[in-house]
Amino acid sequence: MPLARRALAEALGTGLLVAAVVGSGVMAARLSPGNVGVQLLANSLATAFALAVLILVFGPVSGAHFNPVVSLADWWLGRRLTARELGVYVLAQLAGGALGCVLANLMFDLRPVTFSSTERGGGPLWLGEVVATGGLVLLVFALARTNRAAVAPAAVGAYIGAAYWFTSSTSFANPAVTVARMLTDSFAGIAPGSVPGFVGAQLVGLVVGVAALAALYPDARAAVDAGVPAAPGPAGPVPVAHLPAAPVPAGPVPAAPVAAGGTGNDG
Repeated sequence: MPLARRALAEALGTGLLVAAVVGSGVMAARLSPGNVGVQLLANSLATAFALAVLILVFGPVSGAHFNPVVSLADWWLGRRLTARELGVYVLAQLAGGALGCVLANLMFDLRPVTFSSTERGGGPLWLGEVVATGGLVLLVFALARTNRAAVAPAAVGAYIGAAYWFTSSTSFANPAVTVARMLTDSFAGIAPGSVPGFVGAQLVGLVVGVAALAALYPDARAAVDAGVPAAPGPAGPVPVAHLPAAPVPAGPVPAAPVAAGGTGNDG
């Protein structure tokens, strides 16, 4: 699969994921003003379902990583991405995420870009991001390792939806989504000053997830990607399994979607 096509899939998938996260947050806040619990429920459900669908759609093309952490883990484990491809994937995810946030703002008649004023930080929230991200990485690659990447869309969507509620940070678990969400001063926003702490915690979560994978699945590096089939080809990713899916690659072998990312919110 040509790298340009895979990069386009990553940009579109990440952008639509962010649009779903931000857009559902705005809608929930407008329909249920003052009820943060209902707002978070609506936001988490919309995100979980959107993520599952996006993995199914884009997994066969790029592996549906939608998340720099998943792509980095894929490269780190020596699965499919080369260093050059990793760089292209991450840039596509960051650009797509930013455009997705702008799209969501415009759909709800907000300014295209308004930096968020919602501060999110401190030990408990950073720990929540470590847990959410580590769990996501473990899930995506464990599915690939055990040839169950085909269930990645449902599994990753369910995990992210649940993590909204069992982590203090509401499970952003995705650097690209985190950076994009600073561009909206709405329910899903995060202040620019809070972004470094969250991204740092997510990178720690990556290390924790890979360490857990190595302990539980010692031969993970040799595992064949599995998951949503991806178009065959010399460079075609075997999607990681995550967040699609396996490295997420989402995966494949055929290629499996790597799930993408996380996205959390606590208004």
